[in-house]
Amino acid sequence: MELLVVAAGLEGVGLVFATEAGGGAAGLQINFFWIIVSSLNCLLFLFILWTLALKPVSRMLNARRVRIEEGLRDAEQARRDRDSAQQEHIAALAEARREANDILTRAQRVAQETRDADLAATREELERLRQRASDEIEAEKLRAMAELRGEVADLALAAAGKVIGSSMTEDRQRRLVEEFLADARNVESRD
Repeated sequence: MELLVVAAGLEGVGLVFATEAGGGAAGLQINFFWIIVSSLNCLLFLFILWTLALKPVSRMLNARRVRIEEGLRDAEQARRDRDSAQQEHIAALAEARREANDILTRAQRVAQETRDADLAATREELERLRQRASDEIEAEKLRAMAELRGEVADLALAAAGKVIGSSMTEDRQRRLVEEFLADARNVESRD
């Protein structure tokens, strides 16, 4: 109500201003009462508009801004996590490659040692077989030589019996065979 009284008082001022300025003629009149009422209506309209429309929109925009900022922070954290995971992945791959190389090196070393051990065992077996064969050859050679000497001694005794024309006694044959064998050994040892 006080507002209407104030507005009524201002209406008189507006009229006074209009009459003084125009000198009673109808010209441009300024009515302060309607200016104030229009201004208050405009302010009331802006307040209602702010309360009903702009404030919720502002809240919605603020909430959206917060969500966007959170999304950006989350994206940045995800990028850092991805970079960290990639670094860990690279480190794990490098470690796996190093371990694979170590395993390969150990396997090659074990294979080489096994190959060397097998070669050494084969060489030892070959040497043993060679020595055994050499011993068998030597024994066979000695047996063949003894057999040959026996045949030669028999032939020599038979020839001596024919040359001498007398029969040989067993003691005499043994002595002649032993002399012949001694001579044959001396000839062999000189060769």
